[in-house]
Amino acid sequence: MSSLRLAAPLLLPLLSATGALATEPAPPEDAARAHMVATQIAARGIVDPRVLDAMRKVERHLFVPEPVRAAAYGDHPLPIGHDQTISQPYIVALMTELARVKPGARVLEIGTGSGYQAAVLSLLAREVYSVEIVAPLAAEADERLARLGYRNVTVRSGDGYRGWPEHAPFDAILVTAAPPEIPQPLLDQLAMGGRLVAPVGPEGRVQDLVVVERTGEGLRRWTVAPVRFVPMTGEVRKKGR
Repeated sequence: MSSLRLAAPLLLPLLSATGALATEPAPPEDAARAHMVATQIAARGIVDPRVLDAMRKVERHLFVPEPVRAAAYGDHPLPIGHDQTISQPYIVALMTELARVKPGARVLEIGTGSGYQAAVLSLLAREVYSVEIVAPLAAEADERLARLGYRNVTVRSGDGYRGWPEHAPFDAILVTAAPPEIPQPLLDQLAMGGRLVAPVGPEGRVQDLVVVERTGEGLRRWTVAPVRFVPMTGEVRKKGR
């Protein structure tokens, strides 16, 4: 799911066969990822060290199709098939920071896509539950996340409109496709002190990136920035008619 918002290789010390200290360049993807975090994310104001560290660790190029893998660390979304996209790296980092995910958190993601956002969240939370309406994408993401070792992510195929009530409440909810309005079931599943982050607005237009926080006095909502995401589909579209 996606948005449209607006290094030199590292050398690792090794011992050669003769016992002398040798150097070997890190994979080029490592340098590209470090450069991405420095120039696209930290430079734009993302400061949470846990978020920055997660963005450095998750190998984004493994979450995009082979034909576009060379562009994985660019400052833009990328197609992942089935008319869906993986968000621009900055947007992934921004939504993650806004969600304020703590180490023991239980997180719900609506819109698994290729699994990249879920992988980032998995390094910050205790449990991540992710719902993807496109069945082939859900199956691919589930296999990919398991293969790459993200064991605390559970993926299911289905309509995310009603969330995942069996595992609610959630300390953070991220919606990675744009509904016309935030579905009430998702708001109902937000834990006290939790945050929901979602793009909200009409299809084909600029939307608002919105944060909703549950407090002792009720729900507090504010808008962060203009964004453009693919539309949320399923029951939310029927409700919006």
